[in-house]
Amino acid sequence: MRKKSLWFAMSLVLVLALALTACQTDAGPEEVAGYQIPATEKGKYNVAFVYVGPHDDGGWSQAHDVGRIYVEENVDDVHTAYVEMVAEGADSEQVIRSLARKGFDVIFTTSFGFMDASAVVADEFPDVDIVHISGFMSNEANFGNLMGAMEDMKYLAGMLAGSRTKMDGNTKLGYIATFPIPEELRLGNAFALGVQQTCPECTVDVRWIFTWHDPIKEQEAASSLFDSGAQVVMTGADTPAPAQVAPDGKWGITYDYSGNCVVDSCLTSMYWNWGPVYADIVEASRDGEWVGGWDYFDADVGGMGLLGFMEGETLQPGVADLPEADLQLVRDTLAAMLAGEFDRFDVFSGPITDNQGNVILAEGESLVQADLDGFKEFGSDCETCMYWWNENITAELPELE
Repeated sequence: MRKKSLWFAMSLVLVLALALTACQTDAGPEEVAGYQIPATEKGKYNVAFVYVGPHDDGGWSQAHDVGRIYVEENVDDVHTAYVEMVAEGADSEQVIRSLARKGFDVIFTTSFGFMDASAVVADEFPDVDIVHISGFMSNEANFGNLMGAMEDMKYLAGMLAGSRTKMDGNTKLGYIATFPIPEELRLGNAFALGVQQTCPECTVDVRWIFTWHDPIKEQEAASSLFDSGAQVVMTGADTPAPAQVAPDGKWGITYDYSGNCVVDSCLTSMYWNWGPVYADIVEASRDGEWVGGWDYFDADVGGMGLLGFMEGETLQPGVADLPEADLQLVRDTLAAMLAGEFDRFDVFSGPITDNQGNVILAEGESLVQADLDGFKEFGSDCETCMYWWNENITAELPELE
């Protein structure tokens, strides 16, 4: 009898120990597929961010991390955390699922390649709000898409680039593109349309790097464009490579993060201001009012900027001496954007002709959102779509897989 009681007591202790260990594992960080999954905080609304690059990359991911910090500092009783350097595909699905299991209330997934994984996990965890950045999918419940019309800022940057190139007596510019998706053609075309406003005779070449964040590839692509004669190079990737490798007398335009335009060879940066946008979503989620959809904001929301032209900023050296008429055109167009009087559909309004001589839009016509977002080749129901290059782009269209 004594042996049976002793065995029962030992078993009870073992069960309690295992239960306690399980509770501690759920409460603390854990490793999943090589990634550290952060802990939630009891009594707070828990918000997680999934980054494709390092949180301090000087570009896309750092801009999101600045937004995360804004949420933590400006929304009451909120705890935020992040997982960085997450590979797109199966890894991202495991990370997002682990965050949902941990008890995070909202998860922001901040790369195009996280879209399918976000959709899968959202269906598994209907009480978790998952907000995907830059894609096009939604379940109209707890999973939705969020993106801003950075084509607004790229259009303005194109005006500056065209003005600088023309002033320097050159007519060639360059664009570093990441992946052949509608977003990258949309942003490249917006830049090229801006260039046309101040330098109708200018042309734009393109280099594809097939990565969002690779400092070496980005520098090599920028150098290749400069070596081919480009006077100004604009990037769609994460690092400030074009400004870093610009030869004397040439210029780069950086992207995503307001703090990455730090050398004199940088003309400007088209940057994100995610904090207020994220704060509004977190508040709505906590109040039970957020519904996943297709949230695509323009400049009037305050979620993006053009370095040197926003309140309290000063012009970079390569911009300060540009013709006043060109600077005023940028200021006036930006003011109209911020006032809600000029948006992405005004950027993509006719007449527009592609580099094969085809009329994309006639005078008075504009693209619709489906055109900005889609390729027919990817199954979109768009009509005009985005698989074209503006007439001043000398590159061929990318192959689609």
